[in-house]
Amino acid sequence: MEQTTFAPQTQSPSRRLSVAPMLDWTDRHYRYMARQISRHTWLYSEMINAGAIIYGDAQRFLMFNEGEQPVALQLGGSEPADLAQAAKAAEQYGYNEVNLNCGCPSPRVQKGAFGACLMNEVDLVADCLNAMQDAVQIPVTVKHRIGVDRQTEYQTVADFVGTLQRKTACRTFIVHARNAWLDGLSPKENREVPPLKYEYVYRLKQEFPDLEILLNGGVTTNEEIAAHLQHVDGVMVGREAYHNPMIMRHWDRLFYQDDRPPIAYAELVERIYRYSQTQIQAGRGTILRHIARHTLGLMHGLKNARTWRRMLSDANLLKDNDGTLILQAWAEVEKANVWE
Repeated sequence: MEQTTFAPQTQSPSRRLSVAPMLDWTDRHYRYMARQISRHTWLYSEMINAGAIIYGDAQRFLMFNEGEQPVALQLGGSEPADLAQAAKAAEQYGYNEVNLNCGCPSPRVQKGAFGACLMNEVDLVADCLNAMQDAVQIPVTVKHRIGVDRQTEYQTVADFVGTLQRKTACRTFIVHARNAWLDGLSPKENREVPPLKYEYVYRLKQEFPDLEILLNGGVTTNEEIAAHLQHVDGVMVGREAYHNPMIMRHWDRLFYQDDRPPIAYAELVERIYRYSQTQIQAGRGTILRHIARHTLGLMHGLKNARTWRRMLSDANLLKDNDGTLILQAWAEVEKANVWE
C-alpha cells in the first residue's frame, strides 16, 4: 500500500507547559486569571460540543479575552463535517489550536459516541482529524487516554498513535496516562482510580521521536514537571493548576527561561478586580460569582487564605455584584502576611 506523506503543520509557540481542558472550570474567566500568572503557558478551553457551536450560540462558546493566546479550543464530537465546521469557526475567532477530545469517559459523552470511546474507532478519529485539518491552517491536535477499560497493554496506545501518525497530519498528542473506564467508574473516579502509567507516555516519545508528546495526569508539583520533561516534550497540568493556580507563578522562569519577575499578589488581585468590573458592566450576563469562583485557591498556603475563600464564596456578599469584594478579601490576606 502506498504511504501517504503529510506536510508538517504550522509551528506554534512551545507547549512545554499547558493547563488542561476542564469542563465547567477552564472558561474564559479562569483563563484570564491564568494568563496574568504565566505569560507563556498554553491554555485550553473546556470541552465544547461541535454541534453547540454550529447550531447554538457560537459567540457564547467561542468568545475569549484579548491577550489569552496561546489558547486552544477543545472540541467534542465524532462527525467529521461538524468538527471541521466548528474548527473553522475557532480559527476565525483567533484560537491558536483546535484539540479533539478522545479521553473524556463521562456517560453523557459516551451517549454522543465521542470522547474516550473514540479510542476504539481510530479510523473515525483519523477522518475527524483530517476533516478538521483540511478546514483550518492552525494545528489540530488530539488528547487521549492510554487505553479503554481493560486495554492495559502498551501496544494499545502505541497502535492508536501510530495509526494517526500514518493517516493524518496530526503531530501533537496529549496523553492522559491512565485508562478510561467506560463502565463502573464515575468521571471523578476516572481521574483518580485507574493507575498512572507514565512509562507508557515516555515510551511513546522514544518510539515516535518526530511527534510532539505531552504528558497529562496526576501532576502536582514543579519538581514532577521537571522530571517528566526529561522524557517528553511537554506537561499538561489539570486540577492542581485550578485549585492552586499560583503553582504557575514561576513556570515562565523555570520552564521558559523568562527572567522577568513573577506577578506580585497585589498586582494580580488588582487586575482581577478591574477585570471583574469590566465584565460585569459589559452587560453580557456575567456576575461576580462567575469570576470569583475561579479565585478561591489563589491564596493557597498564605495566612487568612480561608477568609479569602469564605468571603468570595459567600452568597450574601456576592449578591451585590460588586468587584470591590475582591479587594476587601485581599485586604484580609495582605495584613496577615509578611511580603518581600
